[in-house]
Amino acid sequence: MNVKEKITALRSLMSQNNIDLYYIPTDDDHMSEYIGDHFKCRSYMSGFTGSAGFLVVGHKEAGLWTDGRYFTQAEKQLKNSGIKLFKMGMAKVPTVFEYIVDNCPQGGCVGFDGKVVNAKIKDELAAKLTLKQAKIKADEDLVDQIWQDRPAMPCSEAFILDDKYTGMSIAKKIAKVQDDIKAAGCEALIVSSLEDVAWLFNLRGDDIAHTPVNYAYALVELDRVRLYIAEAKITKDVKEKLEKAKVSLCAYEALAQDLKMLKMGKIWIDKAKLNAYLYDHITQEIYNEANPIVMYRAMKNAVEIKNTKNAHVKDGVAMTKFIYWLKSNVGKFPMDEISVQNKLYELRAEGQGYIEPSFATICAYKGNAAMMHYSANETSNASLDNSGFLLVDSGGTYFEGTTDITRTICLGKVSDKDRFYYTTVLRAMLNLMGAKFLYGTTGANLDILARGICWQHDIDYQCGTGHGVGHVLSVHEGPHNIRWGKGPAATIALEEGMIVTDEPGIYIPDVIGIRIENELLVCKGTNNEYGQFMHFEPLTLCPIDMDALDVSLMNDREIALLNAYHEQVYKQISPYLDEEHKLWLKTQTRKVVR
Repeated sequence: MNVKEKITALRSLMSQNNIDLYYIPTDDDHMSEYIGDHFKCRSYMSGFTGSAGFLVVGHKEAGLWTDGRYFTQAEKQLKNSGIKLFKMGMAKVPTVFEYIVDNCPQGGCVGFDGKVVNAKIKDELAAKLTLKQAKIKADEDLVDQIWQDRPAMPCSEAFILDDKYTGMSIAKKIAKVQDDIKAAGCEALIVSSLEDVAWLFNLRGDDIAHTPVNYAYALVELDRVRLYIAEAKITKDVKEKLEKAKVSLCAYEALAQDLKMLKMGKIWIDKAKLNAYLYDHITQEIYNEANPIVMYRAMKNAVEIKNTKNAHVKDGVAMTKFIYWLKSNVGKFPMDEISVQNKLYELRAEGQGYIEPSFATICAYKGNAAMMHYSANETSNASLDNSGFLLVDSGGTYFEGTTDITRTICLGKVSDKDRFYYTTVLRAMLNLMGAKFLYGTTGANLDILARGICWQHDIDYQCGTGHGVGHVLSVHEGPHNIRWGKGPAATIALEEGMIVTDEPGIYIPDVIGIRIENELLVCKGTNNEYGQFMHFEPLTLCPIDMDALDVSLMNDREIALLNAYHEQVYKQISPYLDEEHKLWLKTQTRKVVR
């Protein structure tokens, strides 16, 4: 079926179930950012393949909401689908829930699959719908009745990440969390986020592409810990290690019934992370707060930091070899976006302890790079020549850590305007990288240091400036980020040990896209009468292309920051290169002077 036929089929099922509006988010049962193929209902129904968005289908109109990273992509993919694009955050564009409430008829019904909608959203939407005396029907996955060849639930084999990589044993992590549960006056904690489950049990898998997690839940009580996971995923070795830590293994589907059977006091949940289906099975008093594991994951320990630095050296070697190969060979033989990204996959896989890409590589030439989360396919795949920019946003998951890097590479002739754009983005990135700030500062406070460079020229990028990065986990990690405006992260102070990206950009639709990205480690600096000062240490180690740089646009501080960064790149990467690559790197990290 094409998209129009799928929407027609859904409307028929909505009529049979007396549903006026049907809501389809981009979520799985665990509210994950990236999801397994089994859960890609929004993508299946709309044809829009971006990683973020919401679809609402009414009997007369269907709409899709997505953010600025995907406006260009969504416009192309929704063309002739009959689905209206709502650009999130733009003036006069209603939020998805404002739209639902406004368009629900008096006494009507809004439907969705309660397993992929969190409890917080369900409760808030239900409260708003009381104005219409409308109800919610959350027990029907209507898409499942349409999607005949729907992929099965993933079932990858789990493995334990050794303590030498995590810095803390399973037993110590459990004890730490149990202390938190007791201190909060609770008797149990439901762990529903896949990354939280992975952290708690040092457990990794391959259930989601590029994110080494398993579909699983945990129920942590003061005297008992249960892990809910498919039996087929557990090897003998994993079972023995979990049992040694006194973890009981249960069927993945058993949590709902176990929640009904619990006889205890207060239970700790995060309504923003627990799906509405499971929430409806809880009979105890609840304590609704963010999971304590979230901050433990975000603030890396000394062992994790040492390991992730090693991972970035390996990644920097691969990226250095890649850029050298690209610049040395472009125009000599046929190249396209797909063949080039495959070369990078090949070089990165040579690194010891490499597991997989940390996300699908964005390899975008010229105008394709204006789509922030572009993915080359056989239709869009552009051929490269000796002109313009190639934007490559990529990363690797190693046993030692997770990397995320973007370099915009000059392949030949570029215009003065292009040089201005490129230099502006680099200035923005350097200005944030060199920040010093007092403890208590949030990413929302710091965003202006990068974005302000672009704003001075009446240019903006419709996304955040940076995001947290997990440790052998998701490449996107909260609770912190660097992004202006309101939102949960706007109140989260940047803590020592947090990792955050620094990736401003300029995107002109169908013309050009430029982004330069490093990972940064939050560190303590001077402590004096003014308080505790903090700063960033760059983790990413890779030369920044200077072939399109207009040094005349840079100030002395920016030049000094670039030179100091390149000095570190050469110092840490060159020992792992042969003489040919080392000589090239020396040239690429040369000191910039006016």
